[in-house]
Amino acid sequence: MSPPPITLAIIGAGKRGEAYADYAKKHPEQMRVVAVAEPRQVLRERLAKEYDIAPEHCYDGYEAFAQQPKFCDAVAICTQDRMHLAPVEALAPKGYAILLEKPLSPDLEECTQIVACVKQHGNLFACCHVLLYTELTSKLRDLVRGGAIGDIVSIQHLEPVAWWHQAHSFVRGNWSNSAESSFMLLSKSCHDMDWLRHIVNRPCRQVASFGSLRHFKASEQPPGAAARCLDCPPAIERQCPYSATRLYLDGFGRDWIIDYLNDVITSGDSTREGVRHALANGPYGRCAYACDNDVVDNQTVMLEYDGPVTANFTMTAFTPTMHRASRIFGTRGYLETDFIQIKVFDFLTEKETVHDTAIDPASATAASGHGGGDYHMMRAFVHAVATGDVSGIYSGPDETLASHRIVFAAEQARREGRIIQLPQGC
Repeated sequence: MSPPPITLAIIGAGKRGEAYADYAKKHPEQMRVVAVAEPRQVLRERLAKEYDIAPEHCYDGYEAFAQQPKFCDAVAICTQDRMHLAPVEALAPKGYAILLEKPLSPDLEECTQIVACVKQHGNLFACCHVLLYTELTSKLRDLVRGGAIGDIVSIQHLEPVAWWHQAHSFVRGNWSNSAESSFMLLSKSCHDMDWLRHIVNRPCRQVASFGSLRHFKASEQPPGAAARCLDCPPAIERQCPYSATRLYLDGFGRDWIIDYLNDVITSGDSTREGVRHALANGPYGRCAYACDNDVVDNQTVMLEYDGPVTANFTMTAFTPTMHRASRIFGTRGYLETDFIQIKVFDFLTEKETVHDTAIDPASATAASGHGGGDYHMMRAFVHAVATGDVSGIYSGPDETLASHRIVFAAEQARREGRIIQLPQGC
């Protein structure tokens, strides 16, 4: 007989909380969302209505939820980056299985505290490094560990943020200022640094890094531009790729951008009038060159792992909307992927084999974020909670802390302009 559905509480009902709760819609026989803790009333009530959550299980924050006796199996902690430690410390002693949005914390000491806490209390734990759970990663991992290209010698990996996404999230949005959220490599690219460690499957020895806030700053603002896009002279605004008017009101002609982003900037009132009000009064209407952002818009990281294996990682804002891309150079072959197809060239046979991991539009993963990673991570987490089998959890506490240490070391290398040696176990 199949186990009964696990019960889950969403702590933080923003976009990530919604994304993980969505698994209950696809598989009500496996998971039910039974509680929500969220200080923003609009988001709390919306999630409660969507999942028919009883009023007595709707809380205005994790504190109120934590005061209750344990009444569900697991929690998904999807609060802002700097608000992870306290919920973990409050809920781990109660015995909840914990799914924690990445990163663990923008503070390395807090990262170690989180890991120590869940290990002390024996919680089943997974960090939301969703790239590890995609069908693409699963296939690529099997190929590499199965010897398809021999031993890995080096890797090139690109994270293309996209020009509009940088302006939305990392210039105007929640992750724009490192003091309020975290530095760019952690908030956006800890996915990738974790993915590289997972694929190489060896400890990292040392890192170096270069990067800067190259473009989104006052010195790059066009002469005569206004502090808000709605007030900008039309002749200037029409020539700006980062115009908030073009992005949020016109969506560059893409309906999916309008639907997704306008819900974020208005917290629900995504009518044209609601969007204009948000642009006139809120942070998303500011000129991209007149914000309080300080995170980099481009960064390169060089890593050396045991083996030795070397990797070069590039994160850049200045790309179209596109998938990540990797090239892996081995002793017996070469592999490249656009995160949809994997092409493997064998040096001995001189033949190329193509593996297609494109998602079937009719499948349950089709609407899932991160190339199906959100869906497959939730499937692994739900299975682990239901059965106790954690073999499908690739982002447990030790693995996650090790990859976070690499990210913090890389940022230190960038800031200090030197190579950083890593402790054993990274």
